[in-house]
Amino acid sequence: MCLAIPGKIMAIKNQLATVDFSGIEKEINISLVDVKIGEYVMVHAGFAIEKMDDEYAKEMQGYLKKK
Repeated sequence: MCLAIPGKIMAIKNQLATVDFSGIEKEINISLVDVKIGEYVMVHAGFAIEKMDDEYAKEMQGYLKKK
């Protein structure tokens, strides 16, 4: 089973971006997508694989939050 996690682009430098995953920031590769700071992406294995709609990304993050 594969799992991809939504995150928000915080900074971009070349083909790498700092992405915020609900308070945890990681550097990921964005060479597969065309994104800008502030947009949401679906991330799998260190790569952004899809640009996401803001509402959908926030909905998905809600499912992943610990209760």
